[in-house]
Amino acid sequence: MNRNIEIRFAQKQDLAAIRGLVVELAIFEKEPDAVTATLEDYSIAFDTGLISMLVAESDGEMIGMTLFYDTFSTWKGKMLYLEDFVVKESYRSQGIGDLLFDATVKEAIARNCKLMKWQVLDWNTGAQKFYERKKATIEKEWWNGKIIF
Repeated sequence: MNRNIEIRFAQKQDLAAIRGLVVELAIFEKEPDAVTATLEDYSIAFDTGLISMLVAESDGEMIGMTLFYDTFSTWKGKMLYLEDFVVKESYRSQGIGDLLFDATVKEAIARNCKLMKWQVLDWNTGAQKFYERKKATIEKEWWNGKIIF
């Protein structure tokens, strides 16, 4: 693993690079045109405290990030929802995902969350194996519902 990795909270000036990583993730997930949230949308969400992000940097280059927010489980209480988690393809399998994920779990605990949730695609076996190594439960009986306006 490259030892020159810094994990830190995102700043407003990081938002364009973060959105770029989200677009990279959408391409990886075979949804290249799905990202319609603008940089202004990101800025408003950041300024109002709706979203938080941790970023991984190497020599000043943003190479990964997690984007998350507080929400509530009616069964468990306060929880952290991990909306996006991405490491640039050329930096994968170097332990950077471990650093980002572990820092995000630590943040959830610091926020007094009872659990952390996220989604993983059924065909993304690499991600599934990563989460299983982290002792996560991958639920396969719940289906997602959504309405896009």
